Amino acid sequence: MKWTKETPPAGHSEHEPELSAYQRAMRDRILAAPVVPAPEPWRPVFEYEYGVPVGGLLGIGFATDPATGHDLVMVVSSDGHGLFDAVSGKRIARDRDADPEGSSRDADPALWCPGLGPVAGSRVRIAGLFGGGLHTTCGDGWRLEVVAPAWPNERVLLSRDGGLPHSGPHGERWWHVFHSHYSELRAAGFSPSGQTLAVATSSDLSLWTRRAGHSRGGGD
Repeated sequence: MKWTKETPPAGHSEHEPELSAYQRAMRDRILAAPVVPAPEPWRPVFEYEYGVPVGGLLGIGFATDPATGHDLVMVVSSDGHGLFDAVSGKRIARDRDADPEGSSRDADPALWCPGLGPVAGSRVRIAGLFGGGLHTTCGDGWRLEVVAPAWPNERVLLSRDGGLPHSGPHGERWWHVFHSHYSELRAAGFSPSGQTLAVATSSDLSLWTRRAGHSRGGGD
């Protein structure tokens, strides 16, 4: 079949708009921004550059330790469930044989899994491969954005007081804190308390906290 001006190829629109000069400048600006450490008061929880390895990671969710008040991060993977203290980075509970009925994704459209350790008996909402989402803003002005100027590699941008990529210099009002160029991004966002920032990929978990804590952990 010969394509004519009246019959453009399937999936192609002759009226598809091109990027504007502003959009190209925005894309180029984000592409040029290197990964930098998150600013004060944020500090990395794990000692490794890309957090702690979690093979086959599917999703994550937040809970609160009733004894310490620390944020906890529930990790769901193909190898079971794990629970991390988001201040120390220590893995405080693990279940390699999670009950498939107790963690059924059909039981709750918002996605959840049963709690472990100090939050056993509760449900933890999960965001990741199967849907759901985490907080992208905090009440005191911090904001998180996931962008893909060179899809499918996604970048995580942290900003403060409205310092989006088009408003203020990189490293002062906004920071490129994570580049998912080696694994698929699963979820990124703040804990409900606003004290923890988490980025999960299909292979790793990275955490930042702004609570005073102990030495950084390695996930043991």
